[in-house]
Amino acid sequence: MTALIQPVTLLLIIVAGYLFKRFGLFGDRDYRVIQKAVFNLILPGAIVYSFATNPHDISLLLVSGFAFVAALVPTLVMFAYSRRRPVADRAFLMLNGSGYNVGCFCFPVLQSLIGPAALVPAAMFDVGNCVMVSAGTNVMTQTLLHIRPGRTLAEQHAGDAPTLPYERPKDRDARRLAHRALAGNVARGFLTSPSFDTYLLMIALMLAGVDLPGWLGTFCQPFSAANAFCSMLMVGMLMDLPATRHDVRDVLEIVGWRIPFAALFAAAAWFLLPFDAATREAVALCCLAPTAIFATLYTDRVLGNARLAGFALSLTAVIALVTMTGASMLMG
Repeated sequence: MTALIQPVTLLLIIVAGYLFKRFGLFGDRDYRVIQKAVFNLILPGAIVYSFATNPHDISLLLVSGFAFVAALVPTLVMFAYSRRRPVADRAFLMLNGSGYNVGCFCFPVLQSLIGPAALVPAAMFDVGNCVMVSAGTNVMTQTLLHIRPGRTLAEQHAGDAPTLPYERPKDRDARRLAHRALAGNVARGFLTSPSFDTYLLMIALMLAGVDLPGWLGTFCQPFSAANAFCSMLMVGMLMDLPATRHDVRDVLEIVGWRIPFAALFAAAAWFLLPFDAATREAVALCCLAPTAIFATLYTDRVLGNARLAGFALSLTAVIALVTMTGASMLMG
């Protein structure tokens, strides 16, 4: 029973953020203040704290590779599946249908269900996951659907076509410039993500055999402590119930894709990864996590509809709480 206290608390924080907004204590766009703090300060600090306070074995990079595949494959499958759908539907599906909420959701849940030792494989899982959720999924969505960065689809006058209009340059110099622009967009997508940059730095230090000083963990501890609370409060602040049948269908479609993929990759982690049972259990439970917190950010930038992404995150968080607890009982 005590293992459920922290996960339920996370859901209650989401509800509190939503109710505070409904009763006027928060404004409709106040979530963006916390959003900037979470993505630019709190999450990077929590990542540094994890690496500074827990030993990370290089062999666990296999877990990072597994997480990268688990976050990449659903994006490609949903791109192919939705090829006849309007570009807005495809973007919502690709941005919210893959990736995992590890740092803000899995860390406290795993600590409750398994113990502090689960945080090390979870952090290494989040390294590969972060490549996609912090930048990769957004870059792929924009590139494959020909969405121009910096403006929402409404501002780009997107219609019902599966992708935005795009004409491949015929001139050699024009193609070179287009390739250079694409490479610049990809580089900006990754290098302007503080969480991805922090993970990149931590992995580089780990491979170089550099141990982080103890004072750095102490310094970053408040960021780690604030991570789950601020992230879940932000989700509650930006969340709204679906307004139309179309919104309901979009959210149910996200759930319908995530559940089978979660079961598939969780089973693969448990039966195929060459690690001890505790590590495999932690990785398997990460595969059952809700949608990534980054999905709300990029859905806001591409579609201007972070609220529906927030509802999808909240719904999948409830499902994840049930499935992670049940799976832990089976594997424990």
